[in-house]
Amino acid sequence: MDVWGDLFYAEVSVLGHTVAWREVVGNVFGFASALLGMRRTVWAWPVGIIGNLLLFTVFMGVWFTNPQEHSLFGQAARQVFFIATSVYGWWRWQASRRTRAKGEPAITPRWATLRERTAYLVGAVLLIVLAQWVFAQVGAGWPAPRWYYWTDAWIFVGSMLATFAMARGWVDFWLVWIAVDLVGIPLLWHSGYYPSAVMYAVYGGLVLWGFVVWARAARDEAPQGAVTGAGPAAGDAAVHR
Repeated sequence: MDVWGDLFYAEVSVLGHTVAWREVVGNVFGFASALLGMRRTVWAWPVGIIGNLLLFTVFMGVWFTNPQEHSLFGQAARQVFFIATSVYGWWRWQASRRTRAKGEPAITPRWATLRERTAYLVGAVLLIVLAQWVFAQVGAGWPAPRWYYWTDAWIFVGSMLATFAMARGWVDFWLVWIAVDLVGIPLLWHSGYYPSAVMYAVYGGLVLWGFVVWARAARDEAPQGAVTGAGPAAGDAAVHR
């Protein structure tokens, strides 16, 4: 008996539709990572990596014989980026935590500067245009409407931006996640990834609360005399000694 194979390909019925258990478990890890991130705990990153690995096998269904009829290339590709960015965020938050007193959060949030915000918005527009073209070429054999690739690209690029902004400690990342969720929920539901769609909806409430928590922390924990966003490390290097 192939125990590992049985676990890997285990399925469950949700609302009359068959889904992989990996999708459910992967999203649970993702939700746990988001909660830890809101609390600015370094463990948010390794927990998120586990979820990313599981969800990659879910969205790249063409490789793993998943119940869904097709793959979401953008959703699969973003899991790879999540892992790479999570390693960076893990390292950055660990370095910041070493400068802090025991029990303090790993970082102090801050808003991105005007220059940083302009750069990431322009970069996001260019990457969305490029990503939708790439996804259309990769999925050329599957008769999907053009809007499908644009929405997949929106989620892919938005997720990359949000994860990078979280690693930098920018409050902006919560707003980016809201924009991703608004497109991601209907796309995932339309594609048959029901646990992921439901989890995105739950994320929506968490994201709104996380935004309030981080915005408040950025205001209350900024050091005396500091200029908000005065430099690339203003948010995570400013600590209470």
